[in-house]
Amino acid sequence: MFTGIIQGVGRVAAVDGGGSETRFTLRPGFALTDYALGESIAVNGVCLTVETFGQGWFTAYASAETLSVTNLGDLRVSSTVNLERALALGDRLGGHIVSGHVDCLAEVLSIRQAGESRVYRLGFPEPFARQVIPKGSVALDGISLTVNDCGRDYLEVNIIPATQRETTISGWAPGRRVNMETDVIGKYVQRMLAPWDDNPARPQPSKITPDFLKEHGF
Repeated sequence: MFTGIIQGVGRVAAVDGGGSETRFTLRPGFALTDYALGESIAVNGVCLTVETFGQGWFTAYASAETLSVTNLGDLRVSSTVNLERALALGDRLGGHIVSGHVDCLAEVLSIRQAGESRVYRLGFPEPFARQVIPKGSVALDGISLTVNDCGRDYLEVNIIPATQRETTISGWAPGRRVNMETDVIGKYVQRMLAPWDDNPARPQPSKITPDFLKEHGF
């Protein structure tokens, strides 16, 4: 379990394999010395397991399934990645609950300046629209962000200067593929309500209204 608060960026030192599976050697760009074999580290929002490690590096394996649903297959030697270690019991939950299991790939459509911030618009597959709400949470390449605006197949996020400095997001450009994980709470709610909805994958319309929820004890 993660929070989406990136601890720092790292670089890909080696990429072994290719095609159906890959093993990455990663070098964090910040102090990370007390590794544990088998621990989870989110790499661009993807939960990976530490296989081996040494002074200033660790290796992690990505299976065919992981490569098929994330952007890790786009990584090359010297690529930068967002890194976050798993949440420890008692830590502050500064972002939101992030599982490290990517739902889909989003694509950066446009970027515009808004004062010192930048507004990024990203497109994503329409079936996930019901899991994205205004002022809700989303993880993009592992970064916990608030949804400013959204529609059937897009969302917008406002990126403050600190996030631009401390993550890979400053290097995003139109066409960039980004790992997207929607809010896990929303997914559970959607699953619970699915029996009363003719087509739970369809964003609109829905039979679920405030009166419906009250009637069924929500």
